[in-house]
Amino acid sequence: MVVDAAFTSIGLNYFSAVIPGVMRFEKELMDSGKIRTFRDLSVLQPDQAQPIWKNCRSWQVARGVASYLHNLAVAQNLDDRKALRRWAAGSCLESWKEDPIGKIGGVGITSFQYLRMMGGIDTAMPDKIVRRVVQQILTEAGLDMPTEKDIELINTIEHMASISGYRPVEICWMTWLIQPEGNMLRTEKYRALLKRI
Repeated sequence: MVVDAAFTSIGLNYFSAVIPGVMRFEKELMDSGKIRTFRDLSVLQPDQAQPIWKNCRSWQVARGVASYLHNLAVAQNLDDRKALRRWAAGSCLESWKEDPIGKIGGVGITSFQYLRMMGGIDTAMPDKIVRRVVQQILTEAGLDMPTEKDIELINTIEHMASISGYRPVEICWMTWLIQPEGNMLRTEKYRALLKRI
């Protein structure tokens, strides 16, 4: 999950670039036993990382987040998953820049929110696809709600969720999955990968 968020942080296509990169990471480093914990990820050396994913900034994000979560796990006697969930539960959107993970170089609000979502928080991330689809929905519905600023967009999605019966995280994922690629919706094109997300 941390590597997924780190790879996503540079804005490449999630389905055609990020997921294959995460799958290479899993196959070459996790399945081989080289990376099993946040601690292992936090000390990953560039020579091990670069053949899988060339972007140094992504690896800095992954190592930084893993280091913080490892330290949290040790301090609170938690396993890695519980550390992510504990951090997410204690994190706050409005003060994301002051959060220990928000302060990590390369972690923007979208990566921060994505990590919170993976930690079990029912929220949304303000990426360009989500913004475009939500703006289109609001325009077609004749509604004027704020979406320009990131926190405004997230609050608008939360308001949409409260009146639609969908959860913010569901609205966020729906915006991604209804987008066409070529002649197919992503839900069809990437059906086999959806269970991994």
